[in-house]
Amino acid sequence: MERDSQMSRKKDERRLFIFLIVFLFPMLAVAVVGGYGFAVWISQMFLGPPGPPG
Repeated sequence: MERDSQMSRKKDERRLFIFLIVFLFPMLAVAVVGGYGFAVWISQMFLGPPGPPG
């Protein structure tokens, strides 16, 4: 009985690990990079492009 619960727990942990590595972390990376790019784009709309004024 106890062994079955340990096996199902390991199976659940493996599923969670695969979900985190394959789905969640890549989606978070895309969201962070996209959010940063959006913030730079919006700031350049208001503050102008970077570099010396000319």
